[in-house]
Amino acid sequence: MQSSDPNEDTEWNDILRDFGILPPKEESKDEIEEMVLRLQKEAMVKPFEKMTLAQLKEAEDEFDEEDMQKRLQEWKALKKKQKFGELREISGNQYVNEVTNAEKDVWVIIHLYRSSIPMCLLVNQHLSLLARKFPETKFVKAIVNSCIQHYHDNCLPTIFVYKNGQIEAKFIGILECGGINLKLEELEWKLAEVGAIQTDLEENPQKDTVDMMVSSIRNTSIHDDSDSSNSDNDTK
Repeated sequence: MQSSDPNEDTEWNDILRDFGILPPKEESKDEIEEMVLRLQKEAMVKPFEKMTLAQLKEAEDEFDEEDMQKRLQEWKALKKKQKFGELREISGNQYVNEVTNAEKDVWVIIHLYRSSIPMCLLVNQHLSLLARKFPETKFVKAIVNSCIQHYHDNCLPTIFVYKNGQIEAKFIGILECGGINLKLEELEWKLAEVGAIQTDLEENPQKDTVDMMVSSIRNTSIHDDSDSSNSDNDTK
């Protein structure tokens, strides 16, 4: 009888292996490599894939809680940053609570106005837009008579800038507020200069106007000096 190959895949060899007469079949090199790769892959499986149902549930609860805490902190930070966002009307009896005793480190801009003064209406329009652009700063307005009795019209508009209960800046009257042709960017620059808002403007919008005024004054002065010199020569 011809001896069979012990590694040959035959039914008889399988029976002999079951009874221990033949040694276990030698696995080929390819099969060994495949097994090694499979074991390596299993070793790299994520921990939660080997967890029991109870462990998975616990891990899920922890993940949800951590995720919710993170999202809650992000939401609180965003809410704090975008807390205001509008120009609110207040009355005189709210002044202390809303302005003087405002939250710590919050910039507060209050405009005292009269509706009968066109410049006040212009400032209110600009402040309303700036309040939306800079929601981290508190913008309020109040009819001056509810805050200060017998306040002169020539002191309006009046803008006070507060922080931690202290007046950090003030603009009183048309000229200090920027003139009757005040532009939105000019008022934004004024408030940014005192630190009440963080503007993205890179230079003073009034720079060209100021340069023109300085140039005009200089030319006028030179012209006057020239006329004075000519007059002196004529006298001589």
